Amino acid sequence: MRYLILSDLHANLPALEAVIADAATLQYDEILVLGDLVGYGADPAAVIERTLALNPKSMIRGNHDKVCAGIEPPVLFNDVARLAAEWTHDTLSPEHLEMLAKLPQGPLTVTPDLEICHGAPFDEDFYLFEEADAARAIASTEARICLFGHTHVPTLFAKADDPFGNQIGTIEEYRLPATGPALINVGSVGQPRDRDPRAAYGVLDTDQNTILLRRVAYDIAAAQASIMAAGLPAWLALRLERGQ
Repeated sequence: MRYLILSDLHANLPALEAVIADAATLQYDEILVLGDLVGYGADPAAVIERTLALNPKSMIRGNHDKVCAGIEPPVLFNDVARLAAEWTHDTLSPEHLEMLAKLPQGPLTVTPDLEICHGAPFDEDFYLFEEADAARAIASTEARICLFGHTHVPTLFAKADDPFGNQIGTIEEYRLPATGPALINVGSVGQPRDRDPRAAYGVLDTDQNTILLRRVAYDIAAAQASIMAAGLPAWLALRLERGQ
């Protein structure tokens, strides 16, 4: 089975469309969405509709989905994120807000060997950067492969006694441990934060036991223009071209 993995779309329609077009050149069977469809960007309704039209096999909520839907207060958001969330809530229809509110909480089991979460298996809002936290995450899931998002940074973790094998094909594709667990973040579609402004996504092949980490250029200027036209904070537009 080949899974197209989308995470942290953040209402960036040009980035999502570029990813969908690029992924169409690859083979995949099902789609997994790891949360944060909205927040930050200026096209939340269009991104929601475009994502639903893909008919994902599994989709979970992110922290921005919760706050924008009004089911959680923005107590942990900075001022820019809070303003964007408030704008998003006021912009979306009641139907879209209800859809966001009904997104399931991670972790969610896709198959016995595959689990998805937004932040970490032990806390859906946890930012998973460090190896110690990765070890804790691996210990908290029974699935061999756990996909996560939230940090907007492509990341691969595995136990030290069962490391990732050599890259195969291109530098973007990696063979996963044969038996041991793997913790994978494919990065963000709508707001990359690894200094690479290109949209990020992934394709997991559970038969070949590989993960493809893919980057694709998109019309950043169009996304920026939409943000500015909506009256959202200018930093949200500027950071897109910086990949941060």
